[in-house]
Amino acid sequence: MVFLSLEKMFDPKSIAVIGASDHQDSVGQALMKNLVGNGFSGSIYPINPNRKNVSGIHSYRSIAQVPEKIDLAIIATPSFTVPRIARQCVKAGVKSIIVISSGFSETGKKGAALEKELARAIEGTGVRLLGPNCLGYIRPDKKINASFAIRNALPGKLALISQSGALCSGILDWAQKEKVGFKYFISIGGMLDIGFGDLIDFLENDTDVESIVLYMESLKNAEKFLDAAKKFSKKKPIIVAKSGRFEESAKAAISHTGAMAGNDEVFDAAFRRAGIVRVEEIQDLLGCSEAFSKQPIPKGDKILVITNAGGPGVMTTDAIIKSGCRLASLSGETISRLNRALPKNWSHNNPVDILGDASPERYAKALEICLNEKNADCVIAILTPQAISKPAEVAKKLVEEAKESEKTILSSWIGEAFVEEGKEILQANNIPCFETPEEAVRVFSYMNQYRKNIGNAYEAHCELPPLHRHNKEKISLKLKEILRQGRTVLTEIESKEILKAYGIPVNETMLAKNPESAVFKANSIGFPVAMKIVSNEITHKTDAKGIALNLSSEKEVEMAFDVIIKNAEKFNPKAKITGVSIQKMIESSGLELIIGAKTDITFGKVLLFGLGGTATEIFGDKSLELIPLTKNAPCEIPKRTKIYSLLKGYRHKFKADLAELAGILEGFSHIMNDFKEEIEEADINPLLISNGKLFAVDARIILKKAK
Repeated sequence: MVFLSLEKMFDPKSIAVIGASDHQDSVGQALMKNLVGNGFSGSIYPINPNRKNVSGIHSYRSIAQVPEKIDLAIIATPSFTVPRIARQCVKAGVKSIIVISSGFSETGKKGAALEKELARAIEGTGVRLLGPNCLGYIRPDKKINASFAIRNALPGKLALISQSGALCSGILDWAQKEKVGFKYFISIGGMLDIGFGDLIDFLENDTDVESIVLYMESLKNAEKFLDAAKKFSKKKPIIVAKSGRFEESAKAAISHTGAMAGNDEVFDAAFRRAGIVRVEEIQDLLGCSEAFSKQPIPKGDKILVITNAGGPGVMTTDAIIKSGCRLASLSGETISRLNRALPKNWSHNNPVDILGDASPERYAKALEICLNEKNADCVIAILTPQAISKPAEVAKKLVEEAKESEKTILSSWIGEAFVEEGKEILQANNIPCFETPEEAVRVFSYMNQYRKNIGNAYEAHCELPPLHRHNKEKISLKLKEILRQGRTVLTEIESKEILKAYGIPVNETMLAKNPESAVFKANSIGFPVAMKIVSNEITHKTDAKGIALNLSSEKEVEMAFDVIIKNAEKFNPKAKITGVSIQKMIESSGLELIIGAKTDITFGKVLLFGLGGTATEIFGDKSLELIPLTKNAPCEIPKRTKIYSLLKGYRHKFKADLAELAGILEGFSHIMNDFKEEIEEADINPLLISNGKLFAVDARIILKKAK
């Protein structure tokens, strides 16, 4: 359905340009120039009430006067006219619309009101709209340049979708130089109607498209985007550069999880879930675009480096180790062959330094041998300009040797004018050539990341055994009752009851409302005990000095009760104090963990795992995953943290039952999923390790405010 609805936009037989013009440097002129000058074979209809012809083509006063049904109307008029023109297009039977015009929600309240009016103009009509505030699109294979870009796109098999029109222009300029071609080059703009998910769904039906490159600033309809991206990335790569990593204005949250799980990190988790490769810089977006369009996906992470200079080889080695990839080990056969082909003082290792006096023939022989090394998944060829270097000749040899290889092959000809011809030869023959070896390594690491990420797209959501869900209805009624009381924060005891119902181990906890009750319950639980303030208005107990630990006598419990109450009253005089919790003191390994969840505005429920305790936000050692979890996620989540090496057992300390931890993560995910309409945030902090076993010794659940 998506394919059919967008086909008229991206393969139109007739195009109307509303706002067409002959005025120099106007958008209307650029649109006409690009459409007519690119050789579009369909009908072009300029619409301009003040002119009889534009670019030598008869012009019409309005879309209603055009003698045939229009597949695509491009609107480039002042924003206040666009909703009215869109309604005229709908009435005239136009199938699709591109709104080039700016001045909508990006400009403030007045523009946002105009955008709503534009949305109403097409609502329920079946007409699809690209934009507003976009550059348009280019489709080289159909000779369609429905944009006002200053450059055209070369034909190829790459699809680009960008929210930034200015970035599109820069990429087109770069692509011409690097000989990178496109099947589709789309500026998406404000995404009033057509979003990333729609376009990815559409592109999945085009077998010529080999990869998609996205520049994203924001996302609408995350569910549709993830579903579409997951389907596409199972077969072909999606590379994204997402801007806005740091939110300086992020509001403080009640739970540690809310404070720690920033929106950008949730995007990372979502991209990983969908098998998408995220790059950090525009330069890497361009480099990955080229590499994915020209080279095969690697089968592993091992890199073999060939260089005519030792220094760049060492720098490349550093970059490989930093990237998380590996240096390929040279087999005995490869070393023997290199010994026969190279001077005796070659490096005898990887990087393969073939020395500064290397001729094109020496390069060719080394390349032929290295490309047959079974331990290597990628070969990076480096050339530095030296007195006897012949960059163009070496490039030709590399192109020749690469023809029969299935390995990923990247290159770096270091320098400018002296190596320019060699670079051009490599680019023209599908071997990406980077300014520096470090950039080549970085791009390969992203290619390897895609290889690993696609496994996430194949995983099914896990199912918790029914045994741990028997109290679901009872819990739901309890949460509704708490909301009726006007509360949104559950007590520690209430929170732990829910955890326990889902198979999460907790230490025994009771509520005491006076010193005598505290002593009685401490004796019932057994010494030593811990005591904590219980108050909806005091969520961070340590800050209020509302915790006492390792209490081993009745007298200590009695005194601690009074101290905790006084500290709480001093910390927040207006707080309603329910009492003090008494709980069994757990013998801890010294390592505190946190498991939490929050509701993200874009992606919904998100789970967090990491280093817990009072300094959890300072160290920020955490791993995020979307809820519900996929099958392998409970085991994989801890592996993405620095503390994982400790959890496996470090000097006989900290070791945790990793199977039990996976079960706790799974159960916590199901709590958040089963009660996604009721629970806003939650966390277990700390989750303690005691003799290898895990216990939730403090828990907090925050409900959504009743509407």
